[in-house]
Amino acid sequence: MKKLGVAVIGTGFWGRNHARVFKELEETELLAVCDINAERAEKVAKQFGAKPYTTTGKMLRRQDIEAVSICTWSTNLEEEALKALKAGKHVLVEKPMATNVKQAEKLLKTAEKRGLHLTVGFLMRFIPGVQHIKKAVENKTIGELVCATAKRVSQWPERIGDVGVVKDLAIHDIDIMRYLFNEDPIAVYAKTGSMKHKKFEDYAQVMLTFEGGKSGFIESNWLTPYKTRILVVTGSEAIMKLDYITQELTIEKAEETVQPRYPWQEPLKLELQHFANCVLKREKPLITGMDGLKALQIAEAALKSSAKGRVIKLR
Repeated sequence: MKKLGVAVIGTGFWGRNHARVFKELEETELLAVCDINAERAEKVAKQFGAKPYTTTGKMLRRQDIEAVSICTWSTNLEEEALKALKAGKHVLVEKPMATNVKQAEKLLKTAEKRGLHLTVGFLMRFIPGVQHIKKAVENKTIGELVCATAKRVSQWPERIGDVGVVKDLAIHDIDIMRYLFNEDPIAVYAKTGSMKHKKFEDYAQVMLTFEGGKSGFIESNWLTPYKTRILVVTGSEAIMKLDYITQELTIEKAEETVQPRYPWQEPLKLELQHFANCVLKREKPLITGMDGLKALQIAEAALKSSAKGRVIKLR
């Protein structure tokens, strides 16, 4: 089987994980890693048998590299993704994909013009429980969808320094809401603030309104002393609860409560495997550049809502 030649740009905490998974997958061959920190690039390259680079220019000229993961700081994601697309590489860019919507639109246009895959790192969609909930919503085994609630809270992560909690954490749940409801929200109302970290917001409550009165509620912060990642989806006939960390799914119905059993799977491995297979087989990915753009638009609307103290209509 032909292997996809890949490279990772940015070898911090998350970039190292990308390099590890690409090394483990049967579908990919990790050829190179790049980081402005030469020592870090060399360390990761040595660990996973790749060639280290400190700038992307020379690396992107390699013909054997067909696809790249962009795992840099959020403010550099668009710049590096654009370079890779212009070099003819398929791109998986980590969320929030760009600093603003205008930059994200530029990435989409470039990828489309060059016929390249552009996908965004919303790995929550690859957790088996999310897929289980998605099918239950589509098949109406939980009845009519009423609302979804997400709680994504933890202490301040040292790796974050250039975006606030909305574009770093809440954006995951914004994407999940769009995915489960299978539509875009019509309005957003949010409250954000900074309790401990003055540069960016460190807590946010976001309410998304969908057609027909359906709602999505998102709570995110960098203040809580323990890490919680929970999704609750309420239907007219059942409630489904997913713990993203343990991947335990609970389904509550009037007559019974059940916990389906399935093996824990690493979401990042499923995500990168899917990306590689989509490139190799020329198939449309589960998450497109448009999904990234839409989530970023909603995140920016949430920040605007908080700043203005009012509901922001999205259409």
